[in-house]
Amino acid sequence: MNIKNLNNVFFLGIGGIGMSALARYFLSLGKTVCGYDKTPSDITDSLSTEGAEIIFNDSVLSLPKIDTETLIVYTPAIPKTSKLFNYFINNKFEIKKRAEVLGLIANEMTCIAVSGTHGKTTVTTLISHILTHSKTGCNAFLGGISKNYNTNFLKSDSNLVVVEADEYDKSFHKLFPKYSVVTSVDADHLDIYDDLKNVKDSFNKFISNNSVDGCVVIKKGVDLAIPENVKHYSYSLKTEADYYAENIKINSEGFYEFDLNTPSSKIQNIKLGLPGLINVENSIAAIAIAKQLGVEDVQIKNALSVFNGVKRRFDFQIRNSQITYIDDYAHHPEELKAAISSIKEMFPTKKITGIFQPHLYSRTRDFADGFAESLSLLDELILLDIYPARELPIEGVSSEIIFNKVTLKNKVLCSKNELLHELENKEIQVLVTFGAGDIDRMVSPIKEYLIKKYKIN
Repeated sequence: MNIKNLNNVFFLGIGGIGMSALARYFLSLGKTVCGYDKTPSDITDSLSTEGAEIIFNDSVLSLPKIDTETLIVYTPAIPKTSKLFNYFINNKFEIKKRAEVLGLIANEMTCIAVSGTHGKTTVTTLISHILTHSKTGCNAFLGGISKNYNTNFLKSDSNLVVVEADEYDKSFHKLFPKYSVVTSVDADHLDIYDDLKNVKDSFNKFISNNSVDGCVVIKKGVDLAIPENVKHYSYSLKTEADYYAENIKINSEGFYEFDLNTPSSKIQNIKLGLPGLINVENSIAAIAIAKQLGVEDVQIKNALSVFNGVKRRFDFQIRNSQITYIDDYAHHPEELKAAISSIKEMFPTKKITGIFQPHLYSRTRDFADGFAESLSLLDELILLDIYPARELPIEGVSSEIIFNKVTLKNKVLCSKNELLHELENKEIQVLVTFGAGDIDRMVSPIKEYLIKKYKIN
């Protein structure tokens, strides 16, 4: 299939972060883009403004006028009972998964694929920002909204493309990159993989697709079978590796400065425009790729100093001497542990209150102990009900199985509807919302409530 010869594309689940980036790609080519999503969102609002026609009713009667030459792109989150999905199947439309279409696009260019059970969105965005800011240029399909560019899709005349390589449903096996990054390999998506061994096997398959004339950049300590004929480089926050930081310090503005050791040189006095120790580590992975692509040290430093981050990744909503409010996408125990540890290092004398919405019944069941251990690092916890996403309820699985294992005294279970009322009883110093579900819908109401309560100008 020649993607560029298509005239019409319809997306089932167009509001998803990966799907919307693809939709923006086709819009950039002047194609007719339509789609369905279950509910309106900021993303669907933006896509409509950019020229996409979007419906919110899973009914054939709601479909815009399309013919069988239209490519149908779907996400695994779409249930097989969907009326639209079955209509397209039964009427012989060409229908492809999101990962297949992304592979068709990316594999025609020099692909930089960033994988990992956590950290990949920020690293993907960091690499894309360095290449864009340095004038090297790149196309990019991001797993979050870049705050520098206010989009999850970047287009340029460059033959480079940076993509987030998603391990869910083994999607990243459709990619054949020249440069690969692996940020982490933890047990996750056990509804697909069953156990950690199968997760590792899947990542091994991903890096085996890497071109022999490229390289793999992998976090030190991640145990994978790197192909012998492919160059590889390790990176680490502080432990000695091919790329590792030293002299890490927090400046007066709360941001990190550090020196970076590389195989060929030391880059001194790097200033990262993004808070959080975890983001120092993420930036090291991005720098390793930028160095492989020949970006000069001074260009890397300049780009990092003005990097604003990704929406919902360590995303400051309020930050002043009185209170701080951060929103974060963390939805796995290891992500929570890294984020909370970074926050505690930034605010060692402040009380940290966390609001967590578990994502998926299966993930809650599989990692209840891990969630409880990570959330117990907080000073205070508000635990919400599970966001089911694509799943039906599992008997005996609720947020309570995490709640009962959390060792904090200051903890409470509540529904999302009761959340603002629950906050009325709290004195906030540092507040963090965590989760990958619809907790993002609460960010603006929480922010408005805090601004009003604490009389923030």
